[in-house]
Amino acid sequence: MLKVAELESGYGEITILKKISFEMQHEIFAVLGANGAGKSTLMKTLAKLLPVKKGSIRFFDEEVSQMPPYELAAQGLAYVPQEGNVFPNLSVKENLSIGALIGERDKEEKMEEIISLFPDIADRFNQSAGSLSGGERQMVAVGRALMQDPKVILLDEPTAGLSPKYVDNFFCRIEEIHKTKDVSVLLAEQNAVKALEICDRVMLLSLGKIVSISDKQDIDIEKLREGYRI
Repeated sequence: MLKVAELESGYGEITILKKISFEMQHEIFAVLGANGAGKSTLMKTLAKLLPVKKGSIRFFDEEVSQMPPYELAAQGLAYVPQEGNVFPNLSVKENLSIGALIGERDKEEKMEEIISLFPDIADRFNQSAGSLSGGERQMVAVGRALMQDPKVILLDEPTAGLSPKYVDNFFCRIEEIHKTKDVSVLLAEQNAVKALEICDRVMLLSLGKIVSISDKQDIDIEKLREGYRI
């Protein structure tokens, strides 16, 4: 579904990601690492919010390295950033409706699916997204991305700053999204323990480089520790 080769990216003259190469299948693929490892930079680059300096990104065997973000979204790739992931002055319903601008299915049908997946926001439809709790805002952000009917969804640290109650709930929902909506998930996370509970494979980043890629049952604890040592 997603093939990345020798990818380099960063901010201005500063290169953060160095020769990143991996392939993603129909799975939950976790990207783990400490703060500063390059997880968010990778997600923004794949979503085309940061330019590709070198290398290539192929999405369903189509070269998309230079494709504008809106075209890539229309191709089936959705992105949920870690911060600023809702339109705070718009209602929950309006936020979700923005996601429905992509895709051909009936908007109301998709709305019902999001309510079923995230019942906590069912009574908040006419409430401004900015007035919600952190966990509720994250539900709206993921719901809006799912309204696009994506093939792959990029989740950038979706549980950062959330209470333990919402963390457990969110990881359950991520697993449900993959299994019931047939969506592949690229999950950037600091919470390695929870991510390892639901993922199929793990890529460990440290200082913008890949430390290892492995099936979760084969994860090397020493390499995991290495990745979290900045």
